[in-house]
This record gives sequence, C-alpha cells and structure tokens, in this order.
Amino acid sequence: MTDAWQPPGGDQASLRAFLHGLPGVDEVGARGRAAALATRSIKTESKRWAIDMAIAMVDLTTLEGMDTPGKVRALCAKALRPDPSDPTTPSVAAVCVYPDLVGIARASVGQDLHVAAVATAFPSGRSSLDIKLQDTADAVAAGADEIDMVIDRGAFLAGDYATVYEEITAVKSACGDAHLKVILETGELHTLDNVRRASWLAMLAGADFIKTSTGKVTPAATPPVTLVMLEAVRDFERATERRIGVKAAGGIRTSKEAIAYLVLVSETVGDAWLTPDLFRFGASSLLNDLLLQRQRMITGHYSGPDYVTID
Repeated sequence: MTDAWQPPGGDQASLRAFLHGLPGVDEVGARGRAAALATRSIKTESKRWAIDMAIAMVDLTTLEGMDTPGKVRALCAKALRPDPSDPTTPSVAAVCVYPDLVGIARASVGQDLHVAAVATAFPSGRSSLDIKLQDTADAVAAGADEIDMVIDRGAFLAGDYATVYEEITAVKSACGDAHLKVILETGELHTLDNVRRASWLAMLAGADFIKTSTGKVTPAATPPVTLVMLEAVRDFERATERRIGVKAAGGIRTSKEAIAYLVLVSETVGDAWLTPDLFRFGASSLLNDLLLQRQRMITGHYSGPDYVTID
C-alpha cells in the first residue's frame, strides 16, 4: 500500500464519508467515451488475437433451474475444447454453475479449468449471512476455486454500507484460497455514481474481482458501467498497488461486442488487464459467435449452424 493513502475503517461513518467523497461520475462523458471506443477499428491480425483472448476470458455459464448433471458435463467438455476440430482453439477460463453442481463440474474438468460457483443466495442475495456463508463453504468444499457472490443491493441503496462490507469480508474469509468475485448487479444501482461507490466498497472489503451483473436483471453489462468499474480498479491499484479483476456478465453475445470491451480495457486500465486473470466475460451464447468468427477468419467463410453446439 502506498504511503499517501490509508483505507477507511469498516464502520458505517467511515465508509459513508469515504464513498461519498469519491469524485462524481460525469455520466454524459462516460457514455460518450464508451461509445467512441466502441467504434475503434482494429487490424486483422489484432482481431485474430482478440478473438482468441476473448475465448480464453469466458466463464462459460449455465444458471438455470433445469440444469442437469448431463448438461453440466456437456458444458465442461465444450469449455475444455471449444472447437474439437481445431486443437489450437484456447480453452475458456472457467465454468460457472450453481453450488450443487460444482462437484460434477470439477470432476469433468479436473484441474485444467477454474470452477466458479454462484453463491450467497444468487441471484437475489436475500438470505441470512449464516446461509450465505454455508453456501460458500459448501461450494468450496465441492471443488470451486472461484466464488461469485451477490451484494445486498437493498442494504447498499439504503446507505447501509457497513452491512455490505461486513458480508463481503465474511464471505471472503469463507472462500479460503478460492478467489472472490463480487457481483454488484449494476442494473439495480440506478446511477454510475452508485456503480463507482459499490466498486470501491467491494474492493475495500477484499474482492478479487468486481462483476457487473447476475445476468438475471436488465440491463446487465454495458460499456459505460464497465468503464466506470475499470476506472475504479485503475484508481484502486494506484492507491493500494493491488490489482483487482473485472468481469462483464450478461447481454454480451457477439464477437464485435467482446472486442469492443477489450478495447475499453486496454484504453482504460492498460494491457496488463488483458489476461483472464484480470478480465472475464460471463457468458453462454458469446462463445458460439467467437468460434464462428474464428472459423471465418481461418477459412474465409462462415460455418453452418451445426458447427457449434446449442447451449
């Protein structure tokens, strides 16, 4: 940690003073910059690299009530070898499932991929802290090495920052060696100022990643929201010398969108974040489009609809 900066205490008064003392977000400016960066064109060779990097950054996800062990095994096979016909295609970063299916996922991928579990009463987060901690502990015991937790948006919007902080620190402790991704559910935070405050609150409490959304609320990930979160991790690193990852989840479906996010990352926090260790996409359908675009760049034509599996 740098000598010039000291973190606030975890009590309500200190957190409120710090979070409300952060510079306000210029919403018009943030939206304009995100829109401008989305129009940035890249050369063909860079596009090939970007598609492979985007594949390697995917948390391949299934979070449906009708998920079955068979579906999870199929998802894991695709995660390990997204294009069985081309061994040069990178594997994805992780598979993301509900806690009760973590054991199936871990047995399927071995130690070759990360297994992420959505815990803490995902997606609402409406349960007691004891249940959230047990949910986390069970997922880690079953083999999850990444936990995606949701914050209590009701507490945050009511200004009860201490409760949110305490829950994150408690879940982080329950994670043990597993990495903690803290889901802000930005679609429910209403303003970019709140996105900035929630980002800092999560990082102060010990998050390894901050994540936009559960994917169950609209809007989910958007470029302006992700821009504000990237600015927060940039400023946090400058203050603490600690790098925090960002995960954009929900609503990102095309290669064009994914590449635009990579440009956003590069221009906001620098190329050091262009690694699966520090940036992820939470997605299901995105991987298929990345594979189709990759195949087009190799062969010069689009593959048929049966080239990729339907998730």
